[in-house]
Amino acid sequence: MRFVSWNVNGLRAAIRKGFDGYVEAFQADVTMLQETRTLEEQLPKDWNWPEGWHVTLHPAEKKGYSGVLTATLQPHRVLSRGHGGSTDPEDTEGRLLVTEVDGVVCVNTYLPSGSNKEERQRFKEAWMDEWRQAILPYLADERPVVVCGDLNIAHTEDDIWNPKGNAKNSGFLPHEREWFTDLLADGWVDAFRHHAGEGVKTYSWWSNRGQARAKDRGWRIDYFLLNPAAMARMTSCTIVREGGLDVSDHAPLVLDLDV
Repeated sequence: MRFVSWNVNGLRAAIRKGFDGYVEAFQADVTMLQETRTLEEQLPKDWNWPEGWHVTLHPAEKKGYSGVLTATLQPHRVLSRGHGGSTDPEDTEGRLLVTEVDGVVCVNTYLPSGSNKEERQRFKEAWMDEWRQAILPYLADERPVVVCGDLNIAHTEDDIWNPKGNAKNSGFLPHEREWFTDLLADGWVDAFRHHAGEGVKTYSWWSNRGQARAKDRGWRIDYFLLNPAAMARMTSCTIVREGGLDVSDHAPLVLDLDV
């Protein structure tokens, strides 16, 4: 069973840049998108969802902002939206969608960025803590649980091209990295790091400034996290840089489970 996670940096723009062709090539059973930045009625009138998709779009209330989407080849069931905490309890920014398909729980997440203002960093950190608690019960679930998305944090020095130069920047702050360490200590497994091994520097996002893509000056901020039941079934997890960067500033991630 194949899963794709991809921050598309605006679904309408991604469609114009060839999104459909890449999705077809992945041949995924479950496709989870972040930063869709669209309402259903804003999508191109001459465009339709890929054939066979069962789609749930969870947009932000603010037009052109945030949002997540889960599409599956088999019908899925929506389990929840939002993390239920006091920080944006109605999930007006469209950041968390939990579904179940073919006995697998899929947690699609777009964690806030704190890089713009101090108040957004505070919002991010409160959201992080409540999200961590919301997904904690899924660890002991007998079903495979796949948590994925853009978490806006590079965990270790292997996950960022210039660790010293970014040590004071949101997304690589010491307490953010410690939070990620604690998240893994809860029992979640970073699927890509487990598959690739330590010391491998492969990134999933590149700034549009300073020829970051050409020079491979990136960050790994997009993840698949697995509970033990999913981890026992994992066969591979890769970051697909080739081609996907024509569509977005993020590369898609592909996870394969033997289920």
